[in-house]
Amino acid sequence: MIQKGKRNIEVCYSPALYQYYRNDDAIVVVSDILRATTAICAAFDSGVKNLIPVGGIDEAREWKKKGYPVAAERDGIVLDFADFGNSPFNFSPERVSGQTIVYSTTNGTQAIMMASEARHVAIGAFINLSALAGWILTAGCDVLVLCAGWKNRYNLEDSVFAGALSDMLIESGKYDTICDSAVAARELWHIARNDLTGYMDKAAHRHRLRKLGLDDVMEYCHTPDTTGVIPLLKGNMLVSHVDY
Repeated sequence: MIQKGKRNIEVCYSPALYQYYRNDDAIVVVSDILRATTAICAAFDSGVKNLIPVGGIDEAREWKKKGYPVAAERDGIVLDFADFGNSPFNFSPERVSGQTIVYSTTNGTQAIMMASEARHVAIGAFINLSALAGWILTAGCDVLVLCAGWKNRYNLEDSVFAGALSDMLIESGKYDTICDSAVAARELWHIARNDLTGYMDKAAHRHRLRKLGLDDVMEYCHTPDTTGVIPLLKGNMLVSHVDY
C-alpha cells in the first residue's frame, strides 16, 4: 500500500487502457515523446500563445478554414492542408510567437483530449522533465502518466519518460507507487538513462521516422531539461502554466 502521507503515481502504457486507470482527481501527464508533446513544449518555449488540440482531420481542416494556422500530421506525414507538421523544429519563434495554433497528431492530441476531465492535464517531455516534476510537487496531487503510444500500442520512448518522471517524484520522498507499470517504467529508465539517445535506437517509432527522413529530432527529444515551460490544458486549449 502507499505509504501514509505520500501521493500515488501510476503509469498507463496506452490510451486503450485509460479506462482502467482513470482518476479525475489526479494530474494526468500526457507523453508522446516522438514527437507531439516535445513539439508542444518547444512551441511554448518559442512563445506560442496557445495551442488548440484536435483529434480528427476534419475538425483540423475546419479550423484552417477559419483562418487558424494548423500543425497536423498522420503517420509522420504533414497533411495536405496543414501549414506544418509536428517536428519540434517547426515551432521556431519567428513562426509561432504570439500565435494560436491548431494542432492534430496521430496519437498525442487524442490522448490529451481523452484525459480532459482530469483535475489537471499537463504535457510531459524529456525537455521539460525537471520543471514538470517541480510543478507537480507543488500541486500535491496523485499523478497518472498517460503514454500516447502508437495507435493504442505500447511504445518505448513514452514508457522510459514515464519511468524518468516516476523516479524523480518517488526520489523526492513525496510520492510512492504500488503500480506495476510505474515500477517497470522506472526500471526501464534506470537501464536507459546513461545513454538515452543511444538506447532509443531500439524504438520502433525511431525507425518509422528514419524511413521518412524525420529522425533528425532524436537527440533533441531525448535531451532532458532544455526548457522550463509547462503546458497545461485549460478548457479546449493548451496554455502556459503561468496563464492557467
